[in-house]
Amino acid sequence: MLWPTVADPLPSRPTPPVDPLDARVRRAWAILAAAIGVLAVLVAAWIVLPGLPLAAAVVVAVAGVTGSAALARASVERRDAGRREEVENFARILQGFSRAVSPDAIVDAIMDELGPGMGADHLVVVRRRPGAPILDATLIPTRPGAPSASTVLPAVDLDDDAAGAAPGSGRPTPDDVADRAAERIATRVRRAFGLTNVLSAPLVAHGELLGAIVISRRRDTPWPDQARRMLAAAATEASAALARTVAHRAAETAAATDALTGLPNRRYFQEYVGLLGKGRRADDTIGILMIDVDRFKLLNDRHGHAVGDVVLRAVARTIAATVRDVDLPARYGGEEFVVLLRDPSRQVALEVGERIREAVARIDLGAVGVEQVTVSVGATVGGGGAERVEELVAAADRALYRAKRFGRNRVEAT
Repeated sequence: MLWPTVADPLPSRPTPPVDPLDARVRRAWAILAAAIGVLAVLVAAWIVLPGLPLAAAVVVAVAGVTGSAALARASVERRDAGRREEVENFARILQGFSRAVSPDAIVDAIMDELGPGMGADHLVVVRRRPGAPILDATLIPTRPGAPSASTVLPAVDLDDDAAGAAPGSGRPTPDDVADRAAERIATRVRRAFGLTNVLSAPLVAHGELLGAIVISRRRDTPWPDQARRMLAAAATEASAALARTVAHRAAETAAATDALTGLPNRRYFQEYVGLLGKGRRADDTIGILMIDVDRFKLLNDRHGHAVGDVVLRAVARTIAATVRDVDLPARYGGEEFVVLLRDPSRQVALEVGERIREAVARIDLGAVGVEQVTVSVGATVGGGGAERVEELVAAADRALYRAKRFGRNRVEAT
C-alpha cells in the first residue's frame, strides 16, 4: 500500500507519525507500571522494616494504581472505539466502491464516502483525462451546501518519472514514482484551490498512474495516523475499482469488435438494431446494405489466408470511410459486411451502395499480388414503426444474392 504524503516540502520518503490514541495508551500503561512499581517498593520496605510509618504511603500508592488502571482501561477502550469507527468507515467506502460501475461513479463514491470521518475540510480527486495530456481536478468541500470547484492540471505531474527519485537513491521504485507524483499533484492542487494542510495518495491501476486523492484542512497540526491509513486504503481500493471498470470496458469493447477488421461485429450490430427497432417512430426509415466480397474463396485459395485477411481489412476501412458518421458499418461474418443507414430514401441507399462498390474497386492491392477486389451490394429501405429491422436485413440479403446472380460487382435493391 502506498503511504499518503504531505505536500510542500517534498520529503524523500514520509515517515508515518505516531497515532495519538496509541501514544495515549502507552502513556497510561507506563503510569500504571510506575504506580505498581512504587507500590511494590513500599510493600517490600514495610515487610522488611515493619516499624516504618508507611501505611499512608501504601494507601496513596494503591489509589494511584487503581487510578492509573482505570486510565489505562479508558485509553484502551477509546483506542478500540476509534479502530471500530475506522473499520466501519472503511467498510462504508468499500461498499460505495463495490456499487460503482464507471470511473465517474467511483469518483462520486470517493466524494460521498471518504470525506466523513477524515477530519478534512476539502476533498480533491484528480484524474487523467483519456486521450488528453491534462488532469481533471474536482474539489468538494465536506461542509454541506458549500460549492464545489474544478480545474485542470498538466499531466506532466504524473509522467515525470525522474522526479520520483530521492537524492542519491538511484533508480526510483514504482512506489517512489507514484508517491512523488501524488506529492506534485497535491502541491499544484493546494496552490490552485488555495488550500493549506494537504495529504495525498496516488491512484494506480495496472501499473499506470491515473491521478491522486488529496484531502486538506485548515488546522496546521499533523494528520493523525487514522486519516493516513484511511486515505491510503481508500486510494488502493479506488485504484482497484478503476482498474475493474477499465478492464470491464475493454472486455465489452473486445466482445463488440471484430478482431480482424476493427469494425463492430455481428453481435453488436444485432443488439444495436434491436434497440433501435424498439425506439423507432412510425415515420422513421432505416436502410440496410449487405455487402459481400466477390469470389473471396477463390482469392483465398490462390493467394492464401494471410492475403485474404489483408483484403478484408482494406475493404472494411474503405466501407467505414465511405459511409456517413451517423451510419453503422459492421462485419457480419466471413467476407460479408453490413451497413445500417439512418433515415435514408431508397435513392440515397442506392447511392451509398454504389459509392462503396466504386471505392472498393479502386483499392490498390498490388503490394500483395491482388489485381482488383470487387463487392456486390444488396440494399433495402423500410419505413413505419411496425416493420421489423430483422426483416430489412433479410430483404437486403435477398437483394445481395440477386446482385451476385446477375454478375457481381453491382448494387441491387428491393
